[in-house]
Amino acid sequence: MASGGSKSAAFMLLMLNLGLYFVVTVIASWAVNHGIERARDSASVLSLPAKIFPIYFPVGNMATGFFVIFTLIAGVVGMATSLTGIMNVLQWDSPNLHSAAASSLISWSLTLLAMGLACKEIHIGWTEATLRTLEVLTIIVTGTQLLCTGAIHVGVRETVAVERPRVGRV
Repeated sequence: MASGGSKSAAFMLLMLNLGLYFVVTVIASWAVNHGIERARDSASVLSLPAKIFPIYFPVGNMATGFFVIFTLIAGVVGMATSLTGIMNVLQWDSPNLHSAAASSLISWSLTLLAMGLACKEIHIGWTEATLRTLEVLTIIVTGTQLLCTGAIHVGVRETVAVERPRVGRV
Protein backbone atom coordinates (compact mmCIF):
# COMPACT_ATOMS: atom_id res chain seq x y z
CA MET A 1 0.00 0.00 0.00
CA ALA A 2 1.12 3.56 -0.62
CA SER A 3 2.53 5.58 2.24
CA GLY A 4 0.30 8.18 3.85
CA GLY A 5 2.99 10.86 3.89
CA SER A 6 2.24 12.33 0.49
CA LYS A 7 -1.51 12.01 1.10
CA SER A 8 -1.38 14.05 4.29
CA ALA A 9 1.04 16.57 2.75
CA ALA A 10 -1.19 17.01 -0.30
CA PHE A 11 -4.28 17.37 1.90
CA MET A 12 -2.71 19.99 4.15
CA LEU A 13 -1.31 21.95 1.19
CA LEU A 14 -4.70 21.85 -0.52
CA MET A 15 -6.35 23.23 2.63
CA LEU A 16 -3.69 25.97 2.86
CA ASN A 17 -4.11 26.82 -0.82
CA LEU A 18 -7.89 26.99 -0.45
CA GLY A 19 -7.49 29.65 2.22
CA LEU A 20 -4.81 31.55 0.32
CA TYR A 21 -6.76 31.49 -2.94
CA PHE A 22 -9.85 32.73 -1.08
CA VAL A 23 -7.96 35.72 0.31
CA VAL A 24 -6.38 36.43 -3.10
CA THR A 25 -9.81 36.28 -4.77
CA VAL A 26 -11.35 38.63 -2.21
CA ILE A 27 -8.57 41.23 -2.58
CA ALA A 28 -8.57 40.98 -6.38
CA SER A 29 -12.37 41.34 -6.43
CA TRP A 30 -12.09 44.45 -4.27
CA ALA A 31 -9.48 45.87 -6.65
CA VAL A 32 -11.71 45.24 -9.68
CA ASN A 33 -14.68 46.85 -7.94
CA HIS A 34 -12.56 49.80 -6.82
CA GLY A 35 -11.21 50.20 -10.35
CA ILE A 36 -14.67 50.15 -11.90
CA GLU A 37 -16.02 52.73 -9.46
CA ARG A 38 -13.12 55.20 -9.74
CA ALA A 39 -11.86 54.70 -13.31
CA ARG A 40 -14.15 57.25 -14.98
CA ASP A 41 -13.12 60.10 -12.67
CA SER A 42 -9.42 59.29 -12.78
CA ALA A 43 -9.20 58.52 -16.49
CA SER A 44 -10.90 61.76 -17.55
CA VAL A 45 -7.78 63.81 -16.72
CA LEU A 46 -5.35 61.53 -18.59
CA SER A 47 -3.93 62.14 -22.05
CA LEU A 48 -5.49 60.38 -25.03
CA PRO A 49 -3.51 57.10 -25.27
CA ALA A 50 -4.00 56.29 -21.59
CA LYS A 51 -7.62 57.43 -21.67
CA ILE A 52 -8.59 54.71 -24.16
CA PHE A 53 -6.54 52.01 -22.43
CA PRO A 54 -9.09 49.21 -21.86
CA ILE A 55 -7.77 48.04 -18.49
CA TYR A 56 -7.03 51.18 -16.53
CA PHE A 57 -6.99 51.13 -12.73
CA PRO A 58 -6.88 54.35 -10.68
CA VAL A 59 -4.63 52.63 -8.13
CA GLY A 60 -1.22 51.23 -8.94
CA ASN A 61 0.57 51.53 -12.25
CA MET A 62 -0.07 50.50 -15.86
CA ALA A 63 0.51 46.80 -15.05
CA THR A 64 -2.14 46.80 -12.31
CA GLY A 65 -5.08 46.10 -14.62
CA PHE A 66 -3.56 43.00 -16.13
CA PHE A 67 -2.25 41.83 -12.77
CA VAL A 68 -5.61 42.16 -11.01
CA ILE A 69 -7.58 40.46 -13.80
CA PHE A 70 -5.19 37.51 -14.07
CA THR A 71 -4.97 37.20 -10.30
CA LEU A 72 -8.75 37.09 -10.05
CA ILE A 73 -8.91 34.35 -12.68
CA ALA A 74 -6.10 32.40 -11.01
CA GLY A 75 -7.80 32.80 -7.61
CA VAL A 76 -11.15 31.46 -8.79
CA VAL A 77 -9.57 28.56 -10.68
CA GLY A 78 -7.29 27.85 -7.71
CA MET A 79 -10.24 27.71 -5.30
CA ALA A 80 -12.09 25.31 -7.59
CA THR A 81 -8.96 23.20 -8.00
CA SER A 82 -8.38 23.09 -4.25
CA LEU A 83 -11.96 22.06 -3.52
CA THR A 84 -12.01 19.30 -6.13
CA GLY A 85 -8.46 18.32 -5.22
CA ILE A 86 -9.44 17.79 -1.59
CA MET A 87 -12.19 15.41 -2.67
CA ASN A 88 -9.86 13.62 -5.09
CA VAL A 89 -7.07 13.27 -2.53
CA LEU A 90 -9.49 11.87 0.05
CA GLN A 91 -10.44 9.14 -2.47
CA TRP A 92 -6.72 8.39 -3.11
CA ASP A 93 -7.01 6.13 -6.14
CA SER A 94 -5.34 6.43 -9.51
CA PRO A 95 -8.13 8.08 -11.57
CA ASN A 96 -8.88 10.68 -8.89
CA LEU A 97 -5.21 11.48 -8.36
CA HIS A 98 -4.63 11.89 -12.08
CA SER A 99 -7.54 14.34 -12.18
CA ALA A 100 -6.16 16.23 -9.19
CA ALA A 101 -2.69 16.32 -10.75
CA ALA A 102 -3.95 17.73 -14.05
CA SER A 103 -6.12 20.42 -12.46
CA SER A 104 -3.35 21.30 -10.01
CA LEU A 105 -0.92 21.80 -12.88
CA ILE A 106 -3.38 24.06 -14.72
CA SER A 107 -3.99 26.08 -11.57
CA TRP A 108 -0.27 26.42 -10.96
CA SER A 109 0.33 27.66 -14.51
CA LEU A 110 -2.34 30.36 -14.16
CA THR A 111 -0.95 31.38 -10.79
CA LEU A 112 2.55 31.47 -12.28
CA LEU A 113 1.29 33.88 -14.95
CA ALA A 114 -0.25 36.09 -12.25
CA MET A 115 3.01 35.93 -10.31
CA GLY A 116 4.91 37.14 -13.37
CA LEU A 117 2.59 40.12 -13.62
CA ALA A 118 3.04 40.73 -9.88
CA CYS A 119 6.80 40.82 -10.38
CA LYS A 120 6.35 43.27 -13.27
CA GLU A 121 4.16 45.49 -11.10
CA ILE A 122 6.72 45.38 -8.29
CA HIS A 123 9.45 46.28 -10.79
CA ILE A 124 7.50 49.31 -12.06
CA GLY A 125 6.60 50.45 -8.54
CA TRP A 126 4.07 52.97 -7.21
CA THR A 127 1.45 50.66 -5.73
CA GLU A 128 -0.79 50.96 -2.68
CA ALA A 129 -0.57 48.72 0.39
CA THR A 130 -3.53 46.59 -0.68
CA LEU A 131 -1.95 45.85 -4.03
CA ARG A 132 1.38 45.06 -2.36
CA THR A 133 -0.48 42.57 -0.17
CA LEU A 134 -2.03 41.02 -3.27
CA GLU A 135 1.39 40.83 -4.94
CA VAL A 136 2.97 39.11 -1.93
CA LEU A 137 0.09 36.65 -1.52
CA THR A 138 0.22 35.80 -5.22
CA ILE A 139 3.91 35.00 -4.97
CA ILE A 140 3.35 32.91 -1.82
CA VAL A 141 0.42 30.97 -3.30
CA THR A 142 2.52 30.23 -6.40
CA GLY A 143 5.09 28.48 -4.21
CA THR A 144 2.54 26.56 -2.16
CA GLN A 145 0.72 25.49 -5.32
CA LEU A 146 4.00 24.18 -6.72
CA LEU A 147 4.55 22.14 -3.55
CA CYS A 148 0.99 20.87 -3.68
CA THR A 149 1.35 19.87 -7.32
CA GLY A 150 4.53 17.99 -6.43
CA ALA A 151 2.88 16.18 -3.52
CA ILE A 152 -0.05 15.10 -5.71
CA HIS A 153 2.33 13.88 -8.43
CA VAL A 154 4.23 11.84 -5.82
CA GLY A 155 0.89 10.29 -4.85
CA VAL A 156 0.16 9.49 -8.49
CA ARG A 157 3.53 7.77 -8.80
CA GLU A 158 2.91 5.76 -5.61
CA THR A 159 -0.54 4.58 -6.65
CA VAL A 160 0.55 3.69 -10.17
CA ALA A 161 3.50 1.69 -8.78
CA VAL A 162 1.18 -0.19 -6.40
CA GLU A 163 -1.52 -0.88 -9.00
CA ARG A 164 0.82 -1.98 -11.80
CA PRO A 165 2.92 -5.02 -10.84
CA ARG A 166 6.25 -5.49 -12.52
CA VAL A 167 5.88 -7.94 -15.36
CA GLY A 168 8.83 -9.90 -16.68
CA ARG A 169 11.16 -9.28 -13.76
CA VAL A 170 11.97 -11.81 -11.13
